[in-house]
Amino acid sequence: MLRMIWLVLLTAISAHTEMPVIRIDTPMSPPAWALMERALLEANSRAVERFAKEYIDSRGYLPHTPRWGTLDGPDDAIETYYNWTLLHALGGNDNVLELYRKGLEGHLAQYGELRTKLTELAKNGAYYREFITQSDWFHTGEGMRGFLLYGLSDPDDPVFRERMSRFAEMYIGHDPEAPNYDPDRKVIKSIWTGSLGPMLRKATVYDWAGDPVPGRFHILHSPYGRGRMLDLEAWYPRMLAHCDEYLDSVGDHPLNMGATLLGLNAFMLSGQSKYRDWVLEYINAWLERTESTGGMIPTNVGLGGEPGGEYGGQWWKGTYGWNFTIFDGETQRIAHRNMVATGAWPGFSNAYLLTGNPKYIDALRRQLDILYEHKRVVNGRTMLPQMYGDPRGYKFGGDPEFYHYTANLFLDRLTEIYLWSMDRDDLARIPKEEGWIAFLEGSDPDYPVRALQQDFDYVRRRVELISNDPTSPDTRLADWLLNLVPVATDHLTQLTMGGYFSSGKLWALHSRLRYFDPESRRAGLPPDVAALVERLTADSVTVTLVNLDPVQPRTLIVQAGGYREHEFTAIRMDDFSRRIESGVVVVELGPGAGAQLEFAMRRYARSPKLVQPWDDGG
Repeated sequence: MLRMIWLVLLTAISAHTEMPVIRIDTPMSPPAWALMERALLEANSRAVERFAKEYIDSRGYLPHTPRWGTLDGPDDAIETYYNWTLLHALGGNDNVLELYRKGLEGHLAQYGELRTKLTELAKNGAYYREFITQSDWFHTGEGMRGFLLYGLSDPDDPVFRERMSRFAEMYIGHDPEAPNYDPDRKVIKSIWTGSLGPMLRKATVYDWAGDPVPGRFHILHSPYGRGRMLDLEAWYPRMLAHCDEYLDSVGDHPLNMGATLLGLNAFMLSGQSKYRDWVLEYINAWLERTESTGGMIPTNVGLGGEPGGEYGGQWWKGTYGWNFTIFDGETQRIAHRNMVATGAWPGFSNAYLLTGNPKYIDALRRQLDILYEHKRVVNGRTMLPQMYGDPRGYKFGGDPEFYHYTANLFLDRLTEIYLWSMDRDDLARIPKEEGWIAFLEGSDPDYPVRALQQDFDYVRRRVELISNDPTSPDTRLADWLLNLVPVATDHLTQLTMGGYFSSGKLWALHSRLRYFDPESRRAGLPPDVAALVERLTADSVTVTLVNLDPVQPRTLIVQAGGYREHEFTAIRMDDFSRRIESGVVVVELGPGAGAQLEFAMRRYARSPKLVQPWDDGG
């Protein structure tokens, strides 16, 4: 029988905090998934060290040929470390976070030395005041993923806190050097924004592609570059041709909702309401615009605040818009490049994280409803339109229609909506034969071990690629290293925290649980401790916690939500039940002990914050 002791009195973790404490002493044979989780955390950490030994020099620089541009420029270089901070927050080794810091500071210095001749954007460096001079939020967000999750591990870092606030000020209308936002019309003024402010002219192909550099390179972004080397100067006209139709810049775009990640993090770090107020003001404006177009999220908003304002009311137009069908001069093919979901999903979900108001998720659900209303079944397969507007391309003005049908059913976005709403009607739209959602529903019990095995294979293959890398610093560009990133975190996020990241590139952590090690005073699962989230409902999470060490006890802190946005209301185990009201719980695990616990909770009941639990109580 399970032996569990509830400490009736609240136990102090430090002189300033008090948290509910439970103790688990029941022996548990080490489950396969638990052994694999701990081994994968260690393998990931050692893979980071292996990568850093090869590709981070003593200054923190990446040994490659730096260029400006969105194809293989600064965003790709810093994106190399995109999930290292997340790995540390999951329980990866401390040197992972140290190497991220080294890589970040080295990157800012390395690309600060960059100079361009064909574009003004990087003539004095790719960064100004440590933020990209001007770019679109698809690429800016790619590069900032690791930075945006850094606060999960070290929210007290004064450099990080100052940078996050300074960067957010560039978008809330408080920075005269970077007037990206119009507070009267509630628009971010251009798809190109940054520390130099908005681009209120047409972009040039050089803004997108940068300067040519002499030499032969493995150009990963090119459909012809992988596996063989290309002369960059000879290939450069094709790179320019790739960007020929990317030049419309003025006006707001859903990608800009990615900037709310800065406001969200600045608020969670500082508690200053101006950041929260801006996120909600800006996203509420997008909500109104989406309602005015019948539920379709517009992809161009004019400087006056009206949908389609830069295209005579045609709100589906614009670079990366619903109708962004172009001729790609690099591949010599028609290309369809609609990026509406990339910014809209994180934007509306950030507002949901701050408020718990379902209207923000309703807008995303309605957008997908519209696409599903126009589905087709071709040879037994459901096909959805990916584009809307004139099928000839966004430069034409014909009557709009849905077009470019593919088998992309936006299942990752449907999964996000379900995990936010926990509405069984939303669940019904997701296939549940196998995979993580199927596991949570009880129909794929082998998923945890299978998923972790895949990640071991991933790490091994990437380390093998590092060992056999045919490039040298003078033959590789920034994007090449993205193919070598050896860290796998998605399945660990699902299994340990009940969190989920879609295939998009802009991140906040939406999860049911997060963990801290009170002995080491750091984020992540303590040594030898493993966790498996086994069931999610609208008001509970079921998790098994186990201490794999048969000699030493372990203590961990369990937090309700990635940012303590949820609240625990009860702890249950068999016939044991205790009501609580706290955002954190201390669990003391005896040597080799483990148990399955059900935490009842109110979701999105608290204002999210980034704080270590020993600095702030329950």
